[in-house]
Amino acid sequence: MKVIFIVSSSAIVYLMKFKKPICDTYDPTMDSFFVPYLIAPCAILALIINDYFTPQEILWTFSIYLEAVAIVPQLVVIHSLAKQQNGFVESLTSDYVFTLGGYRALYLVNWLYRITTESHYRNWIVWISGLVQTAIYCDFFYYYALARMKGQKMSLPI
Repeated sequence: MKVIFIVSSSAIVYLMKFKKPICDTYDPTMDSFFVPYLIAPCAILALIINDYFTPQEILWTFSIYLEAVAIVPQLVVIHSLAKQQNGFVESLTSDYVFTLGGYRALYLVNWLYRITTESHYRNWIVWISGLVQTAIYCDFFYYYALARMKGQKMSLPI
């Protein structure tokens, strides 16, 4: 599953960055989120809250924290675009973000299964980061599900 995730993510990045006409749709003016606002707190948190104070563990913990908030810049762009389109979000975009969030939500199911079947399974950093990431998606999930139940195009409040 990880290999499929990495390959599909790499293919998507390739298409978005290099494949015409897809790469021509990128508008840098819409991509205004200042990424250091996410990187700095994650780095500081990884230095403070980790299981073992080793370089490898700190880097791993940093990657877990950063993964939890990595969708925030994309959600900011989606909300900006929705404002320009009377709240509407393109179906491909909403489906893509929903599947990304769904993938992470399935991690929660995996953790619940492991907690019930493995007596010593505990990983608070991963659990809390996963809950934060899923919580970030919750607003998007709500409007996505609402649109699908009504058979309409997804719309965000503007």
